[in-house]
Amino acid sequence: MKVVLFCGGLGMRMRADNQSLPKPMMPIGSRPVLWHVMRYYAHFGHTEFILCLGHGAEAVKDYFLNYRETASNDFVLTKGGQHVEVLGTDISDWTISFIDTGMDTAIGERLRRVRPYLEGDEFFLANYGDVLTDAPMDLLVEEFADSACVAQFLAVKPQDSFHVVDFDEGGRVSGLTPVADMSMCINGGYFVLRQGIFDYLDEGDDLVMDGCVRAARDGKLRAVRYPGFWAPMDTLKERARLEGMYARGLSPWTLWRGTHDVARAATPVHDTTPVCG
Repeated sequence: MKVVLFCGGLGMRMRADNQSLPKPMMPIGSRPVLWHVMRYYAHFGHTEFILCLGHGAEAVKDYFLNYRETASNDFVLTKGGQHVEVLGTDISDWTISFIDTGMDTAIGERLRRVRPYLEGDEFFLANYGDVLTDAPMDLLVEEFADSACVAQFLAVKPQDSFHVVDFDEGGRVSGLTPVADMSMCINGGYFVLRQGIFDYLDEGDDLVMDGCVRAARDGKLRAVRYPGFWAPMDTLKERARLEGMYARGLSPWTLWRGTHDVARAATPVHDTTPVCG
């Protein structure tokens, strides 16, 4: 199953270093977060990737054109470096299409522009390229295939440290509730899509706030509540947290390491109501 990844984000909230890099190329350990997302999908057997490029396209292309397997695999060096035998591989079975979808293009329009590369695929996957999870993708695809919907995404708890304030007309505060403690969910990405999603997307549209909202009105949108690990990498603070977790060996999203239980149940929130954030 093909995986469409949106890789053209500016990453304006993460500009303290790596000024020229697009957000999906910001590293966790020795590899960019985009690689971590791709390795997640490859773990479930999805190794055909379509990268929707925009800002920093050259950085993405150059990274894979000059990819070094030795950075994340054991190897044997002999003859003073003349011969290197790699004992493992990351991407040898991957097929990656690098498609320029514009600098300031909305995500729905980016998806429309790679539609020709999805011909013949009843289902396909899509993601933002900078969000991590340990959700059981195989089970999510199975549930979606049994539905009549054109789109599905993860519904997750918000990660922000903000508080919701309850107060009366006089300004007297009656309560402060951390947003993470509320029952609300936000769109966590990790889309499973049918070709029918294109019926809900017009030129220049956003995938969620245009396409998904229209699909929801027709009862064709599905959200799956996932209580397990999910984390975005939008800010330096979020990146530092993920870097720290990875350095300590506490990285739930690295399912390919074989150290995590992926057999969690995926519980639907509501098949026809958008839970967008």
